[in-house]
This record gives sequence, structure tokens and C-alpha cells, in this order.
Amino acid sequence: MSSVNVSFNEINGLIQTQTPHTIDQKINALLAPAADIFSSIIFYAVPVGNSNIPLILIWLISAALAFTLYFGFLNFRGFKHAIKVIKGNYSNPNDPGEVSHFQALTTALSGTVGLGNIAGVAVAISIGGPGATFWMIVAGLLGMSTKFIECSLGVKYRQIDANGKVHGGPMYYLRDGLGELGYKKLGKSLAIFFAICCVTASLCGSNMLQSNQAYQQFVVAMGGESSMWSDKGWLFGTILAALIAVVIIGGIKKIAKFTSTVVPVMAGVYLAAALFILAVNVTEIPRAFSLIISGAFEPIGVVGGMVGVIIQGFKRSAFSSEAGMGAAAIAHATASTKEPIREGYVALLEPFIDTVVICTITALVIVITGAYTSADGIDGVVLTSRAFESVIWWFPYLLSVAVLLFAISTMISWAYYGSIAWGFLVGDSKALDLVYKFVFCVFTVIGASISLESIIAISDSMFFSMSIANIIGLYMLAPLVKRELHIYQAKYKE
Repeated sequence: MSSVNVSFNEINGLIQTQTPHTIDQKINALLAPAADIFSSIIFYAVPVGNSNIPLILIWLISAALAFTLYFGFLNFRGFKHAIKVIKGNYSNPNDPGEVSHFQALTTALSGTVGLGNIAGVAVAISIGGPGATFWMIVAGLLGMSTKFIECSLGVKYRQIDANGKVHGGPMYYLRDGLGELGYKKLGKSLAIFFAICCVTASLCGSNMLQSNQAYQQFVVAMGGESSMWSDKGWLFGTILAALIAVVIIGGIKKIAKFTSTVVPVMAGVYLAAALFILAVNVTEIPRAFSLIISGAFEPIGVVGGMVGVIIQGFKRSAFSSEAGMGAAAIAHATASTKEPIREGYVALLEPFIDTVVICTITALVIVITGAYTSADGIDGVVLTSRAFESVIWWFPYLLSVAVLLFAISTMISWAYYGSIAWGFLVGDSKALDLVYKFVFCVFTVIGASISLESIIAISDSMFFSMSIANIIGLYMLAPLVKRELHIYQAKYKE
């Protein structure tokens, strides 16, 4: 086995190889080899000390740092203006678009806030220790700049058809933006590559991962391995797919209405429970921060030492916030505005809410309760549930509901992302759009039926592959966005 595969398996656990008997095991046995192939390609790593650093992580973090410097730390300076835009200070009901700034933000957040925060943080800490949290925060802050540029471009190069439906995202700014610069063939090639990755990511990434973890938490709430549901992932997935279908057939307006209600409520409930635990253990918070900071620079007992901790933090942050992947630009392109830069300001709040706030609070609960010290392998959402349960005995039941709603909101957002990318590839046809949505629901069933190890391998690979084409375009179009930023700032200077 190559060093690349060894590194990946250290992170995600060895794929189960037992003889398949149940439906779930047969599906897992079918997909596990594909997961291994995908991960070995996308996460090709170079050795540094005792660790292997995936080149794709260097690609993402370098871009986030470069854009932060290029735009003069707009991720911090633009915070106040972003809040005003969200409040509706600059809204005009006559502006083109389909949804409000707030609805565009919640739709994009629904694709990121959820199991990436609940399960992903647990995975990072169980492997990299508390110090992984520090590097998740750093990556989240830098990722705000990447979100700004990709979502500004998403609005600038969007297309609105005769029916008022918006088509936007990296596919369009790669093709049309780079075409304006004289790179038509390159732009078209990158756009097609991104669209293919986006469709695949929507099916194998968020869809399957959310379905899988929602099922795992449901089984825990129903009594664990002794539950009648313990080997019925396919049945749970079928029910979930039916619920998803009801929403995604309605299009972006129905999706935005759903997410603008569900995301704030469930995030509020989840954060309220987390803050209650922190309040009960308020004297332990300084110790937790001490473990996080010291663990970031002086990791003890972590494979790969400091480099290994950084890898876990950056990787989980990238997976949680999706900064650099470009998918959020598809949702933000639907915002009602004439100013692309304005929506860019809105978008930079995404990684802050998702990673800096929610992920940090989740990490503090896991560290304070000490749940990560008794983790046996990668438990994902189960580890987070265990941490909350140590203080609030009935929390696993509440978390089951929260996880299910987070999973549904994430999945319907990614169903929209995938449908726009699918339409870019095959044409805007209602019949073909329904074909995609049917396939999406089928993958929902599959996701609930295979192991977490295979899910992580496939979903990580597909998500990160999107950043390859997207970031190439961002580098080339950054000067254009900077010019428009200066014009916008001069127009709305306070």
C-alpha cells in the first residue's frame, strides 16, 4: 500500500472488508474500492516530517491567504457593511434576482452548517486532538476572503432566463469571465470540469454523507445496535429521499423559504444547548482554550505531530465551510441585487458563522466534557452526541431531530447546486432536471446504507476536486473583482 493510501486510512479508518451479508454491507462492499481510488488521486500527498500533506490542502489555504492579502483583509474590514446588507439597508425590491440577501445566505449556509460542524469537528478532534480546533478557526477566517471573491463573481456572471430563473456559479464565471479575458477554450474546459465535479459532489458528497450521519444518529436515539433500525439504512434512506423530493421539486424559491426558516431555528436550538453546557462548565472554558492553543503548537500523542494537527484542522474547515469549492456562489447568484460586490460582502459571513462560531462552540463542548479522550476510532456525530449527553441526558433525542433537519436542509441545497450544474452540462430541460432529482434521491438511499469510512473518502474527494478549476479562475479574475470593489466602495463610502 502506498504512503498516500496509508495516510488517508490513518485519517478515515480502514475500509471494512468483511464478507457482505446484509443489503447495507453489500452496498458498502461495492463502493469501498471506488472510495479508495478517488481519495488516492485527489489527496495525493507529499511527505513533510512524519506527516503527508495533501497538495489539495496547500492549494486551498494558499488561495485563501493570497486573497486575504490581495483584498487588504476585507474579511475583517467588511464585516460591518456585510451586516448592514443582511439587514436590508440597501435592498431594492426591483433589483433582479429570485431571493433576498438573507435567504441567499441561509440557503448557502444550509449547505455548510450541519453535519460538517457536528460530525466533522468530532472527527478532527478525535484524530488531531484539541489543537485541530485552532487551525480550523484560522482556516475559517482566511476562507472568508475566498467566499467574497467567488460569490461576487457568481452574481456578476449569472444569467437570468425569460422566466426569471437564475443560472449562476463557477460554471458561468469560468466560461464567460475567462472568455472575456481571451481564454475561451480554457474557460469552457474549466467550467465543464467544475460542473462534472459539482454534480458528482452533490450526489456522492453532501447527499450521501448527510444521509449516512442522520441515519447513524437516528439509530443511537432508537436504542443503538439492538434497535430494529440497526440494519435498515436502506429503509431510512428511502423515507428521507421521499421527504427531500417534496422540497427540491419546488425550485430555489421553495428551497430558500424552507432554509430561511429551518436553519436559524435549528442552529439556534443547537447553539443554545451548547452554550448551556459551557455555562454549566464555565470554569473549565479557560482550560479548554489552553488545550486548544497548546495542542495547536505542541501536540502530544498525535500522529504526524504539529503538521498532522494542522492537516486535520484545515481539512475539516475546508469541508465544513467549503470556501474555495465554489458551490456557494450558485446560491448567492440568486440574490436580488444589481451589485455583485454587495453579495460578496454577504458571502464572507458564511465561513465566520459556520466555522469560527459554530465549529468552535462544538469543539469547546467536546473538549470540556473530555468525550474525545474515550473515542474508539472515528464516531463522527456519535462522538458529539456523547459529549452533549454527558451533561444533558436527553440531548441525543434532540440532536437526532437537529441532525435530520440539518441533513435535509443541506441535501436540498446541494440538490439545487447539482441541478444548476447538471443544467449547464445537458441544457435547461424540465425533463432532464427531473432525471437528476430522481438520481439524487436514489443516492440518498445509498448514503444511509454504507459505512462512514467510505462516505468520508468519496465525499472529501468530490468536494475538494471542485476547487481545482474554481481557484484557477479566481486567481485570473481577482483583478477584475478588485476594480469593481474600489468602484463599489467609492459609491457607498460611509
